[in-house]
Amino acid sequence: MALLLKNRGAMLLLMFNLFLVFAGIGLVIPVIPKYITMLDINGSTAGLLTASFAFTQLVFSPLAGRLSDSFGRKRIIVAGMMVFACAEVIFGLADSALLLFVSRMMGGISGAFIMPAVIAYAADVTTEEERAKGMGFINASFLTGYIIGPGIGGYLAEFGIRVPFYAAGIAGLVAAVLTPVVLRESMPSTVKKDEISEKAMSNREPQKSLLQQLRFAYREPYFINLLLVFVMSFGLANYEAVFGLFVDHKLGFTPKDIAFIFTFASIGGAVIQLSIFGWLINRFGEKRVITLCLLASGVFVLLTLYVHQYWLIFAVTFVIFLSIDILRPAISTQMSMVANEQQGYVAGLNSAFTSLGNIIGPIVLYVTVLFHRTKYMKKQRPTISVSFYFYNKNGHIRSSKTDVHKWYITQYEITVATLITYVTSDSLNPVPRI
Repeated sequence: MALLLKNRGAMLLLMFNLFLVFAGIGLVIPVIPKYITMLDINGSTAGLLTASFAFTQLVFSPLAGRLSDSFGRKRIIVAGMMVFACAEVIFGLADSALLLFVSRMMGGISGAFIMPAVIAYAADVTTEEERAKGMGFINASFLTGYIIGPGIGGYLAEFGIRVPFYAAGIAGLVAAVLTPVVLRESMPSTVKKDEISEKAMSNREPQKSLLQQLRFAYREPYFINLLLVFVMSFGLANYEAVFGLFVDHKLGFTPKDIAFIFTFASIGGAVIQLSIFGWLINRFGEKRVITLCLLASGVFVLLTLYVHQYWLIFAVTFVIFLSIDILRPAISTQMSMVANEQQGYVAGLNSAFTSLGNIIGPIVLYVTVLFHRTKYMKKQRPTISVSFYFYNKNGHIRSSKTDVHKWYITQYEITVATLITYVTSDSLNPVPRI
């Protein structure tokens, strides 16, 4: 509680901002089917809307991180909240696909500005002992927003299909006004430019483009962590996409069953992050926690193939999502320990590699689906393209030795390979614990 009230409740305000952004993203989920029907938009366009958000977040995250190091965290957070408010209002006013794309791309920009700046701010105002707890609070806030967002959106939609977006825009505007009043700049030296010596300015490294930053990221001491971030987001995006269809076709799960599993697992992750995550990191260290989470997620992804009862599927999936929910802030904590004066830049790369995994994951899945459609469904044209992946050439659900299983096994192998790379790497020294 002391950490939440520290610096005039700065952590609470940061959590509120992230909660708003990710609740705004979640608002779209229950109303998007009716919205795209109302605007006569096809499913492919709806998929591109999601991709446009991730793409703009990927492009702008490193830039936003650099800007937060140069001009201060608070300014970037406020700018991100303003863009977020505008994006939500535009989505609510949209009467064409073009405006929807503008809104989603602005949403990606707002996420790129807010997320790295908030993580960097949390690193600035916490000690090494408090860092893990602070990162746990930050991750719990956006996870909670994403859980509650669809419920809020469904309720507000009762008053009109566009109401949820106007409400999110107003809330974002209130947060943008409240932030500069309540939140103190965590980097006061960045506000007073006259305090920066000419020598420091002349010694500053030249700015790199996004492609250069991604290309030369392997030179950084935290590159293994970036690799973990990519594998985590890549695997999670694919697992979530495949899981619903897999249990639907293979085990006959209803949408309600699937929603319950995902929601309960997410709530469990948020509770862990808010309660004992800081203790786990301080007790066992980042490296040990990351190693155990990678091992658990890899093993339980594989177990998904061999359990068939509802409660066993529930237990396996709960462990997978809980591992990911602990893994994400643990990686952020370890990266912040070696970032030194580049907290914003490192947080920006973290966000960029997350977006990269979210983009590449569905693309790889789509290519795999397309391959199997071409191979097995040349004479048919199913209505749901992703379902190609789950049928054989006779139109029956594939057996336990199908490519669906190979897909999960491949993800298990990728996770284990990353685990071995991480454990054997000397690029990151374990943070000493007292």
